[in-house]
Amino acid sequence: MAVLDERDANVGAWFVSPSNLRVGLDLDGSLESLGNSMTDLADALDRTGECDLVRFRSRTSATNNETHLALRALWSPLWRRSRGRSIDGLLPPVDVLHVAGLATPPTHNIPLIVSVDDLRPLRGETRTHLRIAQLRRAVQRGATLVASSRSASHEVISVLGVARSRVVVVPPAVPHVDVTRDGTDLVVNITGVDDLFVELAPQLISFAQGHGSRVVALASTAAGQKIRSSGLAITIRARHDARDALANARVVMHLSDGARFPSFAIAALSAGVPTLARATEINRELLEGAAALFANDHEVRDALEEVWTNGSRRSIMVAAGRSRAVDFAPDTAARAYLSLYHEVVRGWTS
Repeated sequence: MAVLDERDANVGAWFVSPSNLRVGLDLDGSLESLGNSMTDLADALDRTGECDLVRFRSRTSATNNETHLALRALWSPLWRRSRGRSIDGLLPPVDVLHVAGLATPPTHNIPLIVSVDDLRPLRGETRTHLRIAQLRRAVQRGATLVASSRSASHEVISVLGVARSRVVVVPPAVPHVDVTRDGTDLVVNITGVDDLFVELAPQLISFAQGHGSRVVALASTAAGQKIRSSGLAITIRARHDARDALANARVVMHLSDGARFPSFAIAALSAGVPTLARATEINRELLEGAAALFANDHEVRDALEEVWTNGSRRSIMVAAGRSRAVDFAPDTAARAYLSLYHEVVRGWTS
């Protein structure tokens, strides 16, 4: 998928010599249940051979082939406020800096790109957090913000009160997963809608048991505790078990509040697992036509029955899902980000 910037459909049409494009990439970025999407992006950028990559970590210790930041532990808390020492002198020379985590370090002579993959800190109930003020400071110094979808970009622009020209859209890299074969579980990925899942659980359990299956819930620690306390007959798995859960899924249900990019749902499409999801704005934008979307609770049972038992429908969904997932593969994301890096460098130096 190309850079979906509503300002200019031809992002990256100009040319900068690849040998001159040096990219600083913070690996302490977007962490997903399937892995660190920034590491996947870094590996894909290396495969292009079109940029020189400087890998570093803003919050944790550097490992092999990564640049060590002197006094990182001292500066990192300030970087969470977009304050403190400029990172320019702590890195080898780079032309553009890309971060996606909690740190937005100040820069003097390097354009900064900040991926905003999680909208939860921007929403009303968390406005006391640092993220809004942090991102506003970064934009005031010239940073470009990257939203994971058009619907997410509208929310970022509205909450931060920044110009549309400061926010572009590039989906994050969704890690490669193996094709699922002969899965038997109904796997439900729960993100920010614990109460909704508990309400739906009795009919999900009834459906699964009626088909000789079980409900497996991928949940945070807090959500898992809530589900356990309900006494429901559900197998609960931690998010770091997402790959194993997906490998045993016959159908995936993605239940989310729409605050994060639906990486697990897209990974399920890539694995050839028919997927259901709530008809949220972001899911309609990214999943419609590849996943089955439901608008209210009353539609869930019928949608599950169709996707579980209808062989023709399943075959169509598997083919459509795999095709859609290509749009979010690491190599696709790398190409889109390369175009954005070129555009941002050009704007910074012109």
